[in-house]
Amino acid sequence: MKKIVVALIVLTCLSQSAMAQFNEDPIINLENEDEPLLNWGYFLGFNQYDFKFDYKNDAKHILVDKSFGFNVGLIGELRLNEFLDVRLEPGLLYNSRTLGFPGFTEESDAIREVKSTYINFPLLLKASAKRLGNWKPFLIGGASISMNLGSNEDSLDDNSAGTFRMKKMVYNYELGFGIDFYLEYFKFTPSIRGVFAISDELVPDNDPDSPWTGNLAGMRTRGLFINFTFE
Repeated sequence: MKKIVVALIVLTCLSQSAMAQFNEDPIINLENEDEPLLNWGYFLGFNQYDFKFDYKNDAKHILVDKSFGFNVGLIGELRLNEFLDVRLEPGLLYNSRTLGFPGFTEESDAIREVKSTYINFPLLLKASAKRLGNWKPFLIGGASISMNLGSNEDSLDDNSAGTFRMKKMVYNYELGFGIDFYLEYFKFTPSIRGVFAISDELVPDNDPDSPWTGNLAGMRTRGLFINFTFE
């Protein structure tokens, strides 16, 4: 929770110059910015990933120690009308999670570090409100496919050899909101988005009674993105 609070504070600080655009009678910046059929840009940001586990039987739950990772990518936007845009946001996402498995006395058995490098391909629909001076709030949502380059899916080793395996391809849906700020030379957009995997990512251990995965019926990523977009 503290990490999320810190992230929101950073988001607020970076938006201070843009907040001046809320003046009742501002000078209108980039008046024709949204009129072209196609728009381009890029984004930078950070993320925090978690797991949602499904268990076969009641038992002590797996603990997840979350950390912040980073996002970077490109934006292609197709204008449908004044309020709707279709966006493609291919990006590179990096994150690391540490899993703590119950029932072990040795740290080498109980702890697994899961490093993930995702190539993410989201197709999103952006629904904006009417522009008010130099700012415009919006909602965004859609589906995405992620390729996890650190999945270890094809590894012959499993947790008995210290290797935690996940599926390489992950299917998600994404929901978020943000505000477009029209500055003097570019459009700056802070946004917050939730990412929810709908496909099971777990590759079970070779032993069906494995103390690591034997009680798991499924595992899905849950993520929080805070992005800063420049167009």
